[in-house]
Amino acid sequence: MSEPHPNNDSVTLENLVDRRLLSRRQMMQNLGAVASLGFSGAAGLTAGLGEYNIETKEALSFEEIEHGLSQRHVVAKGYEVQFLVRWGDPIFLDTDEWNPQTQSPELQAKQFGYNNDFLAFLPLPFNSKNSNHGLLCANHEYTNAELMFPNVTQKNKLRKLTREQIDIEMLSHGHSVVEIERKGGRWKAHRSSPFNRRINALDSAIRISGPAAGDDRMKTSADPSGKKVLGMLGNCAGGVTPWGTVLTCEENIQFYFEGIPHKTSETRACKRYGIGTSRSYGWSRFHERFQIEKEPHEPNRFGWVVEIDPYQPNSVPVKRTALGRMRHEAATVSLTPEGRVVVYTGDDSRFEYLYRFVSDEQYDPKHREKNRHLLDRGTLYVAKFSEHGTMNWLPLKYGEGPITKENGFSSQAEVMIETRRAADLLGATPMDRPEDVEENPVTGKVYVILTNNTERTNGKTNVANPRSPNRHGHIIELIPPQRKGKPDHGAEEFRWEFFIMAGNPHNKKEGAKYNKNTSDQGWLSCPDNCAFDAQGRIWIATDGAPKTSNVADAVYVSETVGPNRALTKQFFRAPVGAEICGPAFTPDCETLFLAIQHPGDGSTFDKPSTRWPDFMAKTPPRPTVVAITRTEGGLIGT
Repeated sequence: MSEPHPNNDSVTLENLVDRRLLSRRQMMQNLGAVASLGFSGAAGLTAGLGEYNIETKEALSFEEIEHGLSQRHVVAKGYEVQFLVRWGDPIFLDTDEWNPQTQSPELQAKQFGYNNDFLAFLPLPFNSKNSNHGLLCANHEYTNAELMFPNVTQKNKLRKLTREQIDIEMLSHGHSVVEIERKGGRWKAHRSSPFNRRINALDSAIRISGPAAGDDRMKTSADPSGKKVLGMLGNCAGGVTPWGTVLTCEENIQFYFEGIPHKTSETRACKRYGIGTSRSYGWSRFHERFQIEKEPHEPNRFGWVVEIDPYQPNSVPVKRTALGRMRHEAATVSLTPEGRVVVYTGDDSRFEYLYRFVSDEQYDPKHREKNRHLLDRGTLYVAKFSEHGTMNWLPLKYGEGPITKENGFSSQAEVMIETRRAADLLGATPMDRPEDVEENPVTGKVYVILTNNTERTNGKTNVANPRSPNRHGHIIELIPPQRKGKPDHGAEEFRWEFFIMAGNPHNKKEGAKYNKNTSDQGWLSCPDNCAFDAQGRIWIATDGAPKTSNVADAVYVSETVGPNRALTKQFFRAPVGAEICGPAFTPDCETLFLAIQHPGDGSTFDKPSTRWPDFMAKTPPRPTVVAITRTEGGLIGT
């Protein structure tokens, strides 16, 4: 996928991994012993750990499920799975019920989109902690035409799809906002809600802001201003801001464009972002803006973080170019001690980088409107890891260090448009597909989910990515220093540790590392997304385990401190072909929402490997958001 980078230092690291994992685990076990006695705010335990508020927790007492592959999902005993909203479900009153044989662009424009990924639950009313009523916000990453339409296959879809079917695909991308409510223990979507909304790839107007807005390289024949664009592409993970907006990330933009890069003015950028090297969609047959020889700047208008205000359904989404252009995965928001906004994000490709943005101005909790432009002014940083247990954030600023005219940059706008190349010049650490990046609300530590990298060879290993090849992925903890009694997410230097090295621990060649008490059913492969509950436990969703380990993708949970740190337990298992995305909790942690994406992947509409979730004749599998609750009520996981 991405080209090799400099600074791929070859290091022998197996002993280092063991030493750092075990020493850290022993320290956290000691911390857990303190917590079990009822103390909180334990001070002076270790440099960089700080005075975290570790409270006594209820145990993870559910009965673990087994590994497997099946047409149906499996959840831990004592839990119920509700199908909340599925691809094609109408989310407006003036929409017909979904019928896979009679789909049309007009219908899809008012229906829930395809391949739901990132999820967020925003309570109603705004700024409340209501766990029974709120807005479900869902990304729609991409489409599987072979599972959406009869007589379509992976091999023929590029030439076979009609204009109408391609428009349905485009309308199935983007984002949905749906009002949902829990009554009598049951969740329901409200089709009559004024908040309900679809943002798509075909005709949704989106504003461009920040350093790259209006730059010549953002201008097209349809938009000579360079400040507005139609639609979003590849919306994968995301985040929520303290002022109640959603950040949605454009990821795999390279699949949508067709053409020969060296015949355009954007040859260098196309090469670095993989534009023109592969194609999964035939959209350019009917929409010329996806033909790079005719519109060479159109790809530059994608690969951004987009801010959406779900509480204002008529508001225009905004692409925030100050957060850089890449295959974004995650946009998790933290605050510095003085209130500046920090956004963590990863570039989900092999040998790509970990980033964070720090705003110039402070968040104002009393005046929502004053926070509208916080993500337009600030500094984007890229991570460089050291084998001494520290990592540094390197600023990507035009005119500083190697980011100069001599190296092909003429402005900060160009640094944002070609973020990857600027990070190359700084010698950032190439990672094994950095996907989700989340802050633990209890400890303030930040967890980086690295899915895998089968292209990493011995000569390309580094201190933070020590396995070659890395088939199963791993998770890294970032530990910001303390300032004013709080984690300082704006500091230039953090500490870091490994949390787990995924894979089957019974196969020594895989180099997997967990808590020694992890069961035969608790190990995992290809971590992808994660979420934290209010007690600071990490919930990990996987993507790719069927290919690497012949087990279904699943959700696992683990403590992050104490004697059960890194002891992962399997809680939920996806149906065949599906990955699990976007884990999100209600504020009371009594509902866990999951996005079940591409069930039946690898099969077709005519011969699906599963008909989940409907299991009706002639009905294909449908990406679906599920709500998981305890049968008798109470906290998830206990």
